[in-house]
Amino acid sequence: MDQDILIKKFQEKDVKAFEKLYGMYSKSILGVIYNIVRDNDIAEEIMQDVFIKVWNNSSSYSPNKGRFFTWILNIARNAAIDQTRSKSFKNSQKNLDAQFFVDILETSENLGDKMNTIGLKGFVNKLAEKCKQVIELLYFKGYTQKEVSEELLIPLGTIKTRNRNCIGELRTMLDI
Repeated sequence: MDQDILIKKFQEKDVKAFEKLYGMYSKSILGVIYNIVRDNDIAEEIMQDVFIKVWNNSSSYSPNKGRFFTWILNIARNAAIDQTRSKSFKNSQKNLDAQFFVDILETSENLGDKMNTIGLKGFVNKLAEKCKQVIELLYFKGYTQKEVSEELLIPLGTIKTRNRNCIGELRTMLDI
């Protein structure tokens, strides 16, 4: 079925269309969320909440504003970032044992596999190093632009410009 028709049916609250879109995107969305929260259970819970939110707000999607996947991805990314900023999440992170941090270090090499679920990693790797850093921190690790500015010791305005330019380069590569 053509994706535009599938999305239209989804917006008309067709359950089968929802199931199809969920099947198409859930693994990719889960990977992005996991890269931000670093907890599988929390990531799965957020993903479920994201798809409920997408279902309930399906009428707010407009193909004129961007691709459907990008719309879902932004909702998921924002939900994951909101979760990491919540008081309960911060408190739960204080109670982690040392094994958790060892696991993060061991699995950080495998993050590329999760990020590459939708094939973006290959395109991001083709960008200049300055773009790779910004995209990695903003989109795969869930940093805010201000946090990226502080992490890379680069002015916030430069980060914003670099982000816009790098996303433009990605769009050109992806031909969107």
